[in-house]
Amino acid sequence: MEAISDPFAPLAGFYAQLKADPAIPHVIDGRDMPEPYRSLLVSTNDMTPTLERFHGCKLHLRILDARSLGDEYRRHVVLLDINDNAVEFGAIHIHLETLPAAVRQVVLEGRRPLGGLLIESRVLHHSRPSAFFSIVGDEPINRTLQLASPRQLYGRCNSLVGADGRPIAEVVEILPIIAS
Repeated sequence: MEAISDPFAPLAGFYAQLKADPAIPHVIDGRDMPEPYRSLLVSTNDMTPTLERFHGCKLHLRILDARSLGDEYRRHVVLLDINDNAVEFGAIHIHLETLPAAVRQVVLEGRRPLGGLLIESRVLHHSRPSAFFSIVGDEPINRTLQLASPRQLYGRCNSLVGADGRPIAEVVEILPIIAS
């Protein structure tokens, strides 16, 4: 098992599942990302605790689609605040064999966002962002993020890497419009 070579592959999988033409992300330098997106995305921090601090509440998970392909678990999720407002869309490929059995089971149950679960379960890991991007929210992304019209959105491609150097997951994270 090794990291996927295309950091946007999880997002392409989202569109393939919908049988829809994909929105085209535009890779940008993280320094060119406007605030507050830059503070949230341009770091090696896990998104779940970063967004929980920013929004001042625990986040919960809504799984839009999930499927297993051998030891790879792919899911498309939206993270929601306590009022069920979308705070992140995530398309993720998780390498189940890298996780302890108890954590693997909780991942498959879909009760917590992966980043928060890894921290709570004391699974040593770090984030390794590989790309920052802007994207115009199309109908599938807007529906997922509860947005009424196409807007410029921002995100990152990130790998979660275990202490042993093996990839735990690759994720594309897109944030909704945030007032700074």
